[in-house]
Amino acid sequence: MLRILLGEPPRENSGVLAEAMDNMARLASMLRKDMNLHEDRNHEYRKLEIWTRGLISSLDELEQSWFAAAFFRKSVVAGYMDDMSPMEQGEYARYVYFYKDGFIRVFSLLDKLGTVLNSLYDLNTSKVKAHFSYFTVLRQFHLLKQHTELANELEGIKHSYREPLENLRKRRNAEIHYMNAEMQDDLWQRHQGLHDRIHLEDLDSHLEDLKQSLEMACKTLAAAFRYSNEQWHKSKIAANLKPRPSSSVKSSL
Repeated sequence: MLRILLGEPPRENSGVLAEAMDNMARLASMLRKDMNLHEDRNHEYRKLEIWTRGLISSLDELEQSWFAAAFFRKSVVAGYMDDMSPMEQGEYARYVYFYKDGFIRVFSLLDKLGTVLNSLYDLNTSKVKAHFSYFTVLRQFHLLKQHTELANELEGIKHSYREPLENLRKRRNAEIHYMNAEMQDDLWQRHQGLHDRIHLEDLDSHLEDLKQSLEMACKTLAAAFRYSNEQWHKSKIAANLKPRPSSSVKSSL
């Protein structure tokens, strides 16, 4: 959508982005198929299908935010705010908008995945933490010693992208709780010299953090849904989700 608005050709999915999209679409399709075969009285198939399709949309929106931020960054050439023309200031503002939208979406997407995994594998993470995150779900996998193959792969991906994720987490927290993230560096520079001109933050470094975190999200989704598709084919998850006499969904995995 954003590419069309920016006069760019539509995206063609490739690499790990395509793998993540395909793996999620495959599980959503199997959920729909089994929903049609069974009555789905407890609506578990329907709920998980909707959540999975929501993740597909969330990944698409995250990638578009990164693309738009990178697109507008190309028009920012001045090193200081005072040196920008009104047009360049507008391009910078659009870069900031999509960059911030992107780093907020990274953690939103991961937490949505955590909700899906928690339900799919009956992890009961809410008993550990009422408002849990994706990272809480990862710890719950290890605590319960369940699906260690998946848990270890997801943990390895998280560790590989630890630095860019931590950078984005700090900016996300500042944006939500304290001040606009792009103004953090302004504040630090004011501490160094009250009347010094404000140099722009390192736009390329920030964009690289977002790009790396997008890649982390793609690899995480690809791994999680590849494993889940394999489990589904083994009839483990499918059997677990079939309505029981008690109308409850109790994991047998």
